[in-house]
Order: sequence, then structure tokens, then C-alpha cells
Amino acid sequence: MDQIKVGVVTASDRASAGIYDDISGVAIMDTLKEYLQNEIEFVYRCIPDEQSEIEKALKELAYDEECDLIVTTGGTGPAPRDVTPEATEAVCQKMMPGFGELMRQVSLQYVPTAILSRQTAGICNKSLIINLPGKPKSIRECLDAVFPAVPYCIDLIGGRYMVTDENVIKAFRPKGK
Repeated sequence: MDQIKVGVVTASDRASAGIYDDISGVAIMDTLKEYLQNEIEFVYRCIPDEQSEIEKALKELAYDEECDLIVTTGGTGPAPRDVTPEATEAVCQKMMPGFGELMRQVSLQYVPTAILSRQTAGICNKSLIINLPGKPKSIRECLDAVFPAVPYCIDLIGGRYMVTDENVIKAFRPKGK
């Protein structure tokens, strides 16, 4: 079974300054450990809400670290410093809007403010980048919704083969894949 390489990027001025702990990045790693049977190497970054910093981190994780999956948290709202989707769009060769659409649809079942979220996803090099919200509960709800499609997407872009724990979450792959 292949080892999977996952980049985790927290975009937060306060967490990156040490004002509070990054519980969102930890929530992503904990969730992916539950989902996947593969050994996972996490490459973690906690950076300020600066578009240039986010773009730099995403490029390093996609090109230098060769991560299969890069998951961001934070910076997806309407506030002036929320620029994670812009950074994601700037580095990606292809956008995958269905991820954001599904995450907003699921989040609307819990909070009416989900319409303010600008989460997106895209392909950078051979990495799938997914923007997630900042709260651990919302992170789990969104990942539960989109993750069944993640392993096959990574197959299609040339990444390592992900094996999910089907007692936790079942990946969808067409028959014979």
C-alpha cells in the first residue's frame, strides 16, 4: 500500500502569530487518519492570511513536496483578508468547482451563513487542492461530503493510490478501477 503525502495549510493571522493554537489543521489531519488506511506523511504549514504566502505554500507542497492532496483551512469567507480561494485559483491549472458547490450545499443544512463561503478546489501539478472552512465541525462535515470522490480524482491526475477505511468512509471508483 502506497504512502500518501498530504499538505495541510492553515491560513490564519492569529494562529500563525501564536495567539491561539491551530485546532483546524489538527482536525484535518485527525480526520484523514480516520479515513485512510495508507500511511500518511503530513507536510504542515501555518501561515498568515497573505495571498502571496498562501500561493508560495501551495506551490511548494504541489511541486517541491509532491503532495497527492493539499487541504487548506481558513480564509474562505468574505472578509478583506480572506484570500485562500484567490491563491488557490492563481496556482491551479484546472479548477474543480463541484467540490465547493457540494460543501456549501452540505453546510447550508447546518448554518444559513454557508452561502458566504467561497471554498473551492483545483488541480496544481499532480496535487488536488481543497479549501475547507475554519471550524473543526465544519471541516468534518465538508470532508465527509466530498472525500468519497477524492481518491478517484487523485487516481486521474496521477497521484498515489488511496485506500479508505470503508467502516468510516467509502471511496467511489468506477467498477474495475
